[in-house]
Amino acid sequence: MAKLKTLYFCQNCGAQSAKWIGRCPSCSEWNTYVEEVVEKAEITPATAWKASTTIGAGPSKSAKPKPLGDILFEEESRLDTGDGELNRVLGGGLVPGSLVLIGGEPGIGKSTLMLQIAMQLQNLRVLYISGEESEQQIKMRAERLGQQHKGLYILTETSTQNIFKQIDALQPNVVVVDSIQTLHSQLVESGAGSVSQVRECTTELLKYAKETGVPVLLIGHITKDGSIAGPKILEHMVDTVLQFEGDRHLTYRILRTVKNRFGSTSELGIYEMQGAGLRQVSNPSEILLSQRTEMLSGIAIGATLEGNRPLLVEVQALVTPATYGTPQRTSTGFDSKRLQMLLAVLEKRSGLRLGQHDVFLNIAGGLRLEDPALDVAVCAAVVSSLNDIPVPGDVCLAAEVGLSGEIRAVSRLDQRLSEAEKLGFAEMYISQFNGRGLDLGRFGLKVHPVGRLDEVLTGLFG
Repeated sequence: MAKLKTLYFCQNCGAQSAKWIGRCPSCSEWNTYVEEVVEKAEITPATAWKASTTIGAGPSKSAKPKPLGDILFEEESRLDTGDGELNRVLGGGLVPGSLVLIGGEPGIGKSTLMLQIAMQLQNLRVLYISGEESEQQIKMRAERLGQQHKGLYILTETSTQNIFKQIDALQPNVVVVDSIQTLHSQLVESGAGSVSQVRECTTELLKYAKETGVPVLLIGHITKDGSIAGPKILEHMVDTVLQFEGDRHLTYRILRTVKNRFGSTSELGIYEMQGAGLRQVSNPSEILLSQRTEMLSGIAIGATLEGNRPLLVEVQALVTPATYGTPQRTSTGFDSKRLQMLLAVLEKRSGLRLGQHDVFLNIAGGLRLEDPALDVAVCAAVVSSLNDIPVPGDVCLAAEVGLSGEIRAVSRLDQRLSEAEKLGFAEMYISQFNGRGLDLGRFGLKVHPVGRLDEVLTGLFG
């Protein structure tokens, strides 16, 4: 006979308490504790998937400690997903036995991306589990994608006990779950999507993935502030957390790595949403740069890096006289505090009067960038808009600006120069410290090593 017990869970961080608390001691949020009924069964959540299936039946050996030097390690081959952008973000492909969580806003294309990936794994048996859509709805999306995969199986189920029974019968090579917030386990009495249910279901899937070596892809909902819905422990339990971003009203989507135990967390994947699904964008610099037929003020091109990928982005600035007492400083895709710092440098070191002007800054294409190499491009765009003088269209910039107005070096300049040369730029402004030890003559564009911000502004605007 199972014993029932009531606990209180914080809906923000997942902390639990035996009684109601007004303020959570873990995350300091107010009024987030909700009462949930927890069932303490004879089997533990970690072995719940085995209790529902015959996977791993038979006697099991207890783990014993081993010296680190005695542990044999072989580099495991990753599974090629058939998607170059996803492979890059994951660090080279799916690691066997990994648990990958992908989150994003409603309607951004998470289900489309996962179904598209599942249909590209032609040589593998894939189980796509959906707790949100019917079989007919998934079939309609598959028809729109225009691909066929005889080894793709669809299961519309939300009970983890029933899911593991079907997994035991099918023995898939890859499992996709859409979404983790719709699943529920019989070990917990609370409703699907609650903190305890999300934790229990993730624990069962994690145990299954690690013991069988089958990679599991989870789709997760997000809250209104953009974080993954459910307890914070959910992100700690999984191996990789991916964020699918973009404006639903625009065509481009960005796949970022938030956490990755098997690769870099600075990689970026870019897709274009089309009628037939998501198209990989192999050369994002071409789409991030607008095709202008006339020279416009307030636009500068900066060379940045996202992971190992060089990008040329368009920095747009609009400087107008302030209509109210306090001027506005608004930025989209760029750190607002860093923008204010750069404006202070322009006023102090370059003598520009920006105190009575509103400044609006935008990184074209919907990107959010933190690379300090964009500092010079931001300053050039602001000065261009202030004086209404366009920056030459064949000029690219890549350097950091210091508080004293000096131009500082940036990392991996050769990749930035190669990308600018490939896209047909004729000139590029860099730090004079970057030019040392680098053969600038092998690049097919004119490089200007400078030491002060005023030198850049003089070279661009005279």
